[in-house]
Amino acid sequence: MNIAFIGLGNMGAPMARNLIKAGHQLNLFDLNQSVLAELAQLGGRISASPKAAAEGAELVITMLPAAAHVRSVWLGEDGVLAGIGRGIPAVDCSTIDPQTAREVAAAAAKQGVAMADAPVSGGTGGAQAGTLTFMVGASAELFATLQPVLAQMGRNIVHCGEVGTGQIAKICNNLLLGISMIGVSEAMALGDALGIDTQVLAGIINSSTGRCWSSDTYNPWPGVIETAPASRGYTGGFGAELMLKDLGLATEAARQAHQPVVLGAVAQQLYQAMSQRGEGGKDFSAIVNSYRKPQ
Repeated sequence: MNIAFIGLGNMGAPMARNLIKAGHQLNLFDLNQSVLAELAQLGGRISASPKAAAEGAELVITMLPAAAHVRSVWLGEDGVLAGIGRGIPAVDCSTIDPQTAREVAAAAAKQGVAMADAPVSGGTGGAQAGTLTFMVGASAELFATLQPVLAQMGRNIVHCGEVGTGQIAKICNNLLLGISMIGVSEAMALGDALGIDTQVLAGIINSSTGRCWSSDTYNPWPGVIETAPASRGYTGGFGAELMLKDLGLATEAARQAHQPVVLGAVAQQLYQAMSQRGEGGKDFSAIVNSYRKPQ
């Protein structure tokens, strides 16, 4: 299949790489020339704009940082909708607010383009391994069309409902993730301060009622989980700035729905403080350093 893939960041690049490995021909666009060159060596074709990438494509996929980028890439003068053919399926895998997802999909529908939102979970490791979870907001017909392609980048492809519901699932999940990481950080730091070996403590938590992904897979304490960012200086994972963005999406959506998210608001403030300390580029699990004694 001829696929336009736009947005080749930490998540998009490995996703595109998996599609190339699966035998698809990709028309690529990104502002990062080095990643374009790398994927071109694997067989991808570099496009001059989102419009050019979409021209002649049988499917369009975007993976972008924020709502403003999604609007620009899809609705801009040289955007996807200026080049995509009528009847071509499309999916945005960015994590944005549900309202923007619905508005862009509505603009696409006016041109005869069915568009889904399908944010992902699983981090950069899942993107590389092709084991992502896709939370898809789409009609049943469009979901059936997209599912085989998404399955070449992910392991769990979930139909959440109509367009926009994928974003709802994602921001609720990441709201919980941000809160749970703070909880694990507090527990690990308290245990360390009280004198228990952190490996022992983590082992107890991970076989007891406190067990969760933030502890048993992504523990924030250095050395506890060899494959976690905490064991490599909090690099190569899900950036704290991205977590802060997602918590902002969740708290804003909650405000619009008049729904309290008390712990979510506290988590947002803690990650905001982390960002102001200049640590926004670190993995979000580095929030544990807010509780650790200076080394």
